[in-house]
Amino acid sequence: MEKYNMNNLEQVARQWLEKRGVKIEDIAELVYYLQSKYHPNLQMEECIENVNRVLSKREVQNAILTGIQLDVLAEKGMLDEPLQAIISRDEGLYGVDEILALSIVNVYGSIGFTNYGYIDKQKPGILQYLNDKSTGKCNTFLDDIVGAIAAAASSRLAHRAANAE
Repeated sequence: MEKYNMNNLEQVARQWLEKRGVKIEDIAELVYYLQSKYHPNLQMEECIENVNRVLSKREVQNAILTGIQLDVLAEKGMLDEPLQAIISRDEGLYGVDEILALSIVNVYGSIGFTNYGYIDKQKPGILQYLNDKSTGKCNTFLDDIVGAIAAAASSRLAHRAANAE
C-alpha cells in the first residue's frame, strides 16, 4: 500500500474531482453565486483562491476521497443491500451524505451552514449537473461535497472581507 502525505492526498482529491467532472472553476462559480451580491467587486480569481485554500485542508481531502469512493462503489453495484439501493437512489432521508458535507462546512465557521443550506436547495451550476440522474453516474455524496466546498470557500471569503474592513 502506497503511503500518502498531505500533498499527495490533495493531489489525489483534486484528480478524483476532475475525473468525476468537477473543475475548480465550477466550484468557484458557486462561490461567486453565493457571494457576489455581498461583494460587488468580487473577481473569479478570488473565488478560485478561496476554493484552493479549502481544498488544502486535510479534512476536506478526506471527505472528498470517502464520498467519491462510495459513489463509485454504488455506481458499480458493489455495496451490500440495503445501502446499495439507498445510495443509488440518493434517498432524501439517508442524510449521511449531508453529514459528510457538514464536516467540510465546519472548517470556516457557522456562516458555512447557511451558505450550504441555500446552495443545496438552489442547485445552481455544476450542482444541477451532478444531480441529474440521467447521466448514469451516482453523485449522492459528490453533489453535497461540492456544495460544501463552495460554502466553506464562501465563508472563508466573507471572514477575510470582514477582517479587511
